[in-house]
Amino acid sequence: MAKILVVDDDIAINELIKINLELQGYEVIQAYNGIEGFALARQEMPALIILDVMMPEVDGFTVAQRIRQAAEISEIPIIMLTALSELNNKVNGFNIGVDDYLTKPFEPEELVVRVRALLKRTKQIPKTSAVRDLLTFKEVTLLPETYSVQIGEKIQKLTPIEFDIFNLLFQNHGNMVSAQRLLKEVWGYDPDDSVETIRVHIRHLRSKIDKIADGKKYIETIYGGGYKLNI
Repeated sequence: MAKILVVDDDIAINELIKINLELQGYEVIQAYNGIEGFALARQEMPALIILDVMMPEVDGFTVAQRIRQAAEISEIPIIMLTALSELNNKVNGFNIGVDDYLTKPFEPEELVVRVRALLKRTKQIPKTSAVRDLLTFKEVTLLPETYSVQIGEKIQKLTPIEFDIFNLLFQNHGNMVSAQRLLKEVWGYDPDDSVETIRVHIRHLRSKIDKIADGKKYIETIYGGGYKLNI
């Protein structure tokens, strides 16, 4: 079963997470500050990291940023935990590259669902591409083995979530995909603050695709509805 790293200075919460994940069969490694957490991430190479924001010395945002900048562990999924519910904290986490966000207090069952959903993305072929065969249309090609998109001769690497979003849009190119459908199929459940969650990820995805698009705008926002990929 997958190995999960829990980084939280609150001993009671850290232990609560450990117990509930172990009941599901996961192997759990614990760290109680950001420095120890980053070191264990590099040493243990976990399948997923659960990371608290408010910690002494080195906060969770800083740890997440260091993880995303370290090549060998940069793609490990991260769920961020915080007692802060303000929207800007979630946006900051998503901008760094955090995959999901859970506000304290939370139900252990909800955390388990989110862990299970994120771990699906650790497979070699992302789940959305695993159920559909179309990988090339006109100038656009999906490269699921590396979570990349090729447009013409140019290739852009995406995060697993960004790839899943692009793939769902790609499979439905020319047609609008609602935000609700994106969230349901990519995350596997309905995240909190769903509208802002999808906006942040679409913004990052669009900026990456624009780098290799030679001026063409592939991702269109349908206001009040969803998103469409124009090829």
